[in-house]
Amino acid sequence: MRLLDLSLSAAGLVALSPALIVIALAVKCSSPGPIFYRARRVGKNGQLFTLYKFRTMVADAAARGPGITGCGDPRITRVGRWLRATKLDELPQLLNTLKGEMSFIGPRPEDPRYVELYSTDQRRVLEVRPGITGAATLLHRHEERLLTGPDWEAMYRDEILPAKLQIELDYLSRRTLPKDLWILVQTVLALFRPSRQLDAHRG
Repeated sequence: MRLLDLSLSAAGLVALSPALIVIALAVKCSSPGPIFYRARRVGKNGQLFTLYKFRTMVADAAARGPGITGCGDPRITRVGRWLRATKLDELPQLLNTLKGEMSFIGPRPEDPRYVELYSTDQRRVLEVRPGITGAATLLHRHEERLLTGPDWEAMYRDEILPAKLQIELDYLSRRTLPKDLWILVQTVLALFRPSRQLDAHRG
């Protein structure tokens, strides 16, 4: 799988370089602040790494609200809203994959403060490289729509995160290369059908 990750991430960075440049310019021109958002995340075996995304929120978003982005979050920029809807903000993670910090398929890397809350069983997701996409990512593609109310961070921590971890643990227990490839295909298809949740367990 590492050879496949290396090949696909290198090819993707080359093939998508024109699009990456256009997105970078759009982010830079749309609001003050850096082009990339850098976040500390927990990777395989609990190792910390810096995850890259195109910035989709105002530069001082961390000072204006919680670490989780909810439905209608006013901190999201106009360009950022489109990038998040299409998931194009995730493209810089091809660099993380090229460096070996991430894989194309795997559990999404989480913030260290939430990983501290994992049970012993939930920590089994840290035995593999985190992914750009995965079983839980597809099933929770429009996660922000679920995060409503006065304390959406608590909703994420207490309800959504445990549900996603269980999906990933179930998937990892029967993971195969063909199933990983099927999730990759579903992810690409989802870019053209943003409103539809695809079945991550098919295949």
